[in-house]
Amino acid sequence: MRPVARRLASVLAAGSALAAFAGPAHAAGPYLATTEIVTVSMLLGVMSAAMLSAIWMIRQRGRMEAENRELRAHLSDARHNVSRLQALIGDKDRRIVMWDGLSGKPEFLGQLAPETGAPVADRDFLAFGRWLKPTSAAEIERAVERLRTQAQSFDLILETSRDEVLEAQGRVSGGQAFVRFVALNNLRAEAAELKLERERLVAALSTLQCLIDQIDLPVWQRAPDGSLAWVNEAYAEAVEAKDAAAAVREARELLPTVAREKIRATSTYDTPFRDKVSTVVRGNRSFFDVVDARTPNGSAGIAIDVSDVEAVREELTRTLKSHAETLDHLATPVATFDGEQRLQFYNQAFQRMWEFDTAFLESKPGNGELLDRLRAAGKLPEQLNWKQWKDTALSVYRAIDTQSDLWHLPNGQTLRVFATARPQGGATWVFENLTEKVDLETRYNTLMLVQDETIDHLAEGVAVFSPDGRIRLSNPAFRAIWGISEAEAKSGTHIRAIEQACAPSYDKPDGWKRFGQMITSFDDERPSSQGMLELRTGLVLDYAVIPLSNAQTMLTFVNITDSVRVSRALTEKNEALRKADALKNDFVQHVSYELRSPLTNIIGFADLLKTPTMGELNERQAEYVDHIATSSAVLLTIVNDILDLATVDAGIMELDYTEINLTDLLDDVSMQFADRLHEAQVTLEITAPDNLGTIVADQQRLKQILIKLLSNAANFAPEGSAIGLRCWREGADLVLTVTDRGPGIPQDVLTTVFNRFESHGRQGGPGLGLSIVESFVSLHHGTVTIDSQEGRGTKVTVRIPSASMTSFAAAE
Repeated sequence: MRPVARRLASVLAAGSALAAFAGPAHAAGPYLATTEIVTVSMLLGVMSAAMLSAIWMIRQRGRMEAENRELRAHLSDARHNVSRLQALIGDKDRRIVMWDGLSGKPEFLGQLAPETGAPVADRDFLAFGRWLKPTSAAEIERAVERLRTQAQSFDLILETSRDEVLEAQGRVSGGQAFVRFVALNNLRAEAAELKLERERLVAALSTLQCLIDQIDLPVWQRAPDGSLAWVNEAYAEAVEAKDAAAAVREARELLPTVAREKIRATSTYDTPFRDKVSTVVRGNRSFFDVVDARTPNGSAGIAIDVSDVEAVREELTRTLKSHAETLDHLATPVATFDGEQRLQFYNQAFQRMWEFDTAFLESKPGNGELLDRLRAAGKLPEQLNWKQWKDTALSVYRAIDTQSDLWHLPNGQTLRVFATARPQGGATWVFENLTEKVDLETRYNTLMLVQDETIDHLAEGVAVFSPDGRIRLSNPAFRAIWGISEAEAKSGTHIRAIEQACAPSYDKPDGWKRFGQMITSFDDERPSSQGMLELRTGLVLDYAVIPLSNAQTMLTFVNITDSVRVSRALTEKNEALRKADALKNDFVQHVSYELRSPLTNIIGFADLLKTPTMGELNERQAEYVDHIATSSAVLLTIVNDILDLATVDAGIMELDYTEINLTDLLDDVSMQFADRLHEAQVTLEITAPDNLGTIVADQQRLKQILIKLLSNAANFAPEGSAIGLRCWREGADLVLTVTDRGPGIPQDVLTTVFNRFESHGRQGGPGLGLSIVESFVSLHHGTVTIDSQEGRGTKVTVRIPSASMTSFAAAE
């Protein structure tokens, strides 16, 4: 303040002097000049400005000094706080790493205890993989990267390579990112270790659950109250749930209620439930081996599907049972012994052959005991050294290969005994009775001798060749047919030589060369062959190539010359008859067509003569015209019948299938047939149900069938009698019968009633009615039968099936 006071005193003194100077001038009045006054005024202004500036500067300096004192106080406090924080940060259990921006270098504060394994040098601290476990190093590196790039804070528990636990916290503040590493004390370290252990357990549990979800065995976990708490995917599929969560939510149970109650009652903490449980999975009965263990927090179980194993076990049981049943029905005696040489199975043939008691066999005696009993009963061959023979027989239980032996029994039987060791221990004994085989061989040899004699005396030529084409045997008839000597056909001669010897009689390429190819062929299948040969000598042979056993082939030749000649004569005669029949049919068809047009004209003119427009006819003329019309109509009917039969014979008749109302058809037939009934002086009795229904058939042909049958009955029925027509349905078929009370048909005539041009009625006729009926019924795939006895009338039965097609082309 002193320099300022001094400057202020000098300024005041200068002002006083200036006032003193101005005082005399003013007093002088007119003696002061204007220039002096201006100068004095300027000096006064400058001095006033200087005084004001000095006052302002004094005040500003005081304010700045006060602010400096305050700043020095704040700086002192900040330095104190920094020192205190540095003391705290400098603790050995804490270290901080800071980054200023993405490109800034890290700054390090504090240190971690050496026992943690953390490096002391700053350049080595951020190499986390060198002193942290791999999992922890990867986690902290990813967390630091997200902290610096995305400002994402984190809190981690890290494990060092020395199994020490650190806590890492990452934060962002004021544009800086920092990570604090803290070595945990006992309680915090224990809590951190528990957290790590929990994470490991959670990871292990998750891995285990993923593994359990991948297996195809249903696994479940229950709460203490028995409700489902968790299931795997296989369980959800077994109970047909959408997923595992849905199976738990919907409480879908795999095991039946009885099984669950049994598990709840028998399962303990020390002894889990283990049993086989049957249940239904996807609509099929399945078997599971269930293991359910109780825990303090509920229970857990697993089900192993053993349905295939049960099926295999059942199949094995059935196979063994079938095997036993098969062996029991064999004629060959069989016995099976276990590893202790005790009888386990025997069939009926075994018991019958050795005549053992059932009680003795059911006691499961030993193999040696059986042999001793058989020896005592005198059923085994006598041996010089019984003990050695018995030991040899029982050595099968120690042998690898099957043992066989011949037993010549005292009763004259010969047995081949096979003893085979079983893989699971024991042996199987098979007793093959060779007695019949020996007898068969003897009889076979005798039969072969008889056969050779028989072949030699056969009228057929026989030759047997071996697979290499060499002849084995031939009979005299073979040599006589082919005109060769016994030396040329001796045993061992090749078929080529036989071919050359037979060439003078037959040398066509398809002859003996073809026989040679068939005899020496290497084909797996050797079919038999038959045919006919005609030799140059005029003989006609019927040959056969017959494969025999052991790849042998037999040739047989039968002389059918006479039969062929007769057959040819009959064939020629039959061909002539066929041509004559065809000529007859052509003639009938041609004549029928030629007659149809004139008859139609005659009928038309006869009808025209009856009309009043042509003039009045007298009684005789009208009678003659009626006779002409009636005869022409009968003749036209006969011609139409002949044409129908010709069409049927030619196989060109087609049926026009329609749906026919049977009731309407019967009414139409009865009305159309009324004149014929009146002419024959008989009545028609129709018996049919009201609901006879419909049938799919040719209406015109079905109508013709009924009219022909009724006309035939009217032809045979006596005057004043009744004709019966009865109709009914059997399924889709229509069945009808026409009966009359006529004289009946003799049995010798009954077989020819369906023949054409056979007439036996009292009024005669062409005899085509029943033939047409049979043809039309056959075209409908139906049947017609006649039952008649002399003096009792005739009954014709017709069955017409309903068709499903609109049209049908008739066969011949």
